[in-house]
Amino acid sequence: MELDKLLNGIQVERIIGNKDIDVKDVVMDSKNVTNNSLYICIKGKEYDGHDFIDKVVNYGCIAIVSEKELDTSVTQIIVQNSRSAMAKLASNFYGNVDEKMKLVAVVGTNGKTTTSHLIKDVLESSNVKCGVIGTLGIYYCDKYFEPTLTTPDPLELHRILFNMYECGVECVVMEVSAHAIFYEKVKNLKFHTAVFTNFSQDHLDFFENMENYKNTKLKFFKENECKCVVSNSDDQVGNEISKLCKNCITYGLDNPADIFAVNISCKPKKTTFFINVLDFVGNIQLKMLGFFNVYNALACAGVCYSLGIKQEKIIEALNRVKTVSGRLENVYSGEFDVIIDYAHTPDGLNKSLLSVRPFVSNRLICVFGCGGNRDVTKRSVMGEISGALADFTIITSDNPRFEEPMEIICQIEQGVSKKTKKYLLIEDREDAIKYALDVACKGDIILIAGKGSETYQEVLGIKIPYNDKDTVKEILRSMGF
Repeated sequence: MELDKLLNGIQVERIIGNKDIDVKDVVMDSKNVTNNSLYICIKGKEYDGHDFIDKVVNYGCIAIVSEKELDTSVTQIIVQNSRSAMAKLASNFYGNVDEKMKLVAVVGTNGKTTTSHLIKDVLESSNVKCGVIGTLGIYYCDKYFEPTLTTPDPLELHRILFNMYECGVECVVMEVSAHAIFYEKVKNLKFHTAVFTNFSQDHLDFFENMENYKNTKLKFFKENECKCVVSNSDDQVGNEISKLCKNCITYGLDNPADIFAVNISCKPKKTTFFINVLDFVGNIQLKMLGFFNVYNALACAGVCYSLGIKQEKIIEALNRVKTVSGRLENVYSGEFDVIIDYAHTPDGLNKSLLSVRPFVSNRLICVFGCGGNRDVTKRSVMGEISGALADFTIITSDNPRFEEPMEIICQIEQGVSKKTKKYLLIEDREDAIKYALDVACKGDIILIAGKGSETYQEVLGIKIPYNDKDTVKEILRSMGF
């Protein structure tokens, strides 16, 4: 692509060197540089891309985008913010296909994944070709790709959008994480609809305090002029967003809202309620466990309505959707039940335990841990929650990353021990699950929280193949179940 076309719409401070060049590829990782590529210098937490110029020039780079003038022979495009420039560069390089599809952003602490997949299912039931980008991976046109990040970096993101467009995808539902907002990964994307799920504690290792975390979420809605915003009226931040944005559809259960539910009944394998979608009423039998999934269904209804799907079609489709993998998923039912869930925040764990509690006829056993090199403050808080709501807690390892697993476990224990003496520490996650299954009695429910459908455990920078669901099935098989 000609350099002037690649730079269209980017605020360039100055260009040093030859402007008449043809760029074959755009990269941000020095290891991916090939002949005639353009390299974007990005400042990271550990490395600064500006320090690799000699290396990328030797690899064949013919131009760089940087935030300062560097001593090099290749063309330099000086910009104020490389990350912001990268988002537009990526869109230009892949033909701005993002402008030819309807994009939906799903923002919030919890519920993004379930809401995204509900939206996809409802849209596809109305013959809308839909793609999803998020925590569970990338889905479109019967294709699936393993997840890397909840929201991919711009160059990868726009490559994915290009491939989706080439396959005929009309609408893309995208989980937008707080980190993605902070790093401007979705800068310049024109979203048709953005939905806000909720706000609670998470990522304080990065954002330091709740105010910074909240302001990052709000930043998305302040800077993106979506055609429609769908916001949770029962959430304080959701209320702020509804006042910020024009063309806002609200949903909720406690406060006045455009979309709401009544007569909610939670059962072991389904949740029933009457839904009101802007004065159109219907009966829902959602094949999902948990009161909070009512909120996810309401959010989905708001988004699909904003995209032109008729209310009756939305209700019909919600009655057909299935459980999302690893989200309060019942993986074994017998004398006792085993449920796996992704809950990895205090609010998420609290909601999951409260959702399961009514169906326990004997004991509720909770198996969980917390991730390493992440928010330390939530560990004891989650411990208190499990200690208060579960009858027995097994504290184990999650993704320890570069931390000592037992140190994390002991921090969780500080919270559990405030509420109960009925707990056990088992470092190895597989051993912890095996113990829970060994001691399970008739009427027990085992909730294994934190990893959901993840297919690895991250230890010392290595992702070791591992999956809670597979582990449960293998142990039960060895036990003769």
